[in-house]
Amino acid sequence: MSDYVDWPDEHDGSVGLAVLLPGRNYPTTMPLLTFAGLAAVQHGWRVRAVSWSAPDLDTDATIEWVGTQLAEVVGDFDGRVLVVGKSLGSCAAARAARHGYDGIWLTPLLHLPEVVQAMSGHPGRQLLVGGTEDPAWSIEAARKIGGEIAQIEGADHGMFSDDAVRTAEMHVEVVRAIDQWLRLTP
Repeated sequence: MSDYVDWPDEHDGSVGLAVLLPGRNYPTTMPLLTFAGLAAVQHGWRVRAVSWSAPDLDTDATIEWVGTQLAEVVGDFDGRVLVVGKSLGSCAAARAARHGYDGIWLTPLLHLPEVVQAMSGHPGRQLLVGGTEDPAWSIEAARKIGGEIAQIEGADHGMFSDDAVRTAEMHVEVVRAIDQWLRLTP
């Protein structure tokens, strides 16, 4: 089972529960997930940040494992759920789709057909965020999936570049896209 921490409820948390799912080597304390959590709080969501040590599994087993982690941390929460998954966390798309959870997918693993298929059949709202220098990102797959897309020029899988200022600008672009998407959430 994964561990999680519920952020202090600075607002009323009345919109629902936003679950932050990390990447394999990208914990929820890193900028993309921290800023996504802050934006969710600002828009009235309660935030639950997950930590895990992901096992090395084949693709199908990984998707099942990540989906199970999501189910365990959501537990018996009775309300709207928003999944914010970074990289490996995007493997939760199938479980999110089955339960009608909206999703923000940060550097999703679009090189995996199983992830693209799960996102393509997703009935809820989705925001896909990827960088042009990320080998796991595919703008063609993102367009096929549908939903909102934020493509960040020059960004790699960690949403970094070799220029510190440009990297900070990339993170601002991502946060703006998340903020705008959350503003439009019914």
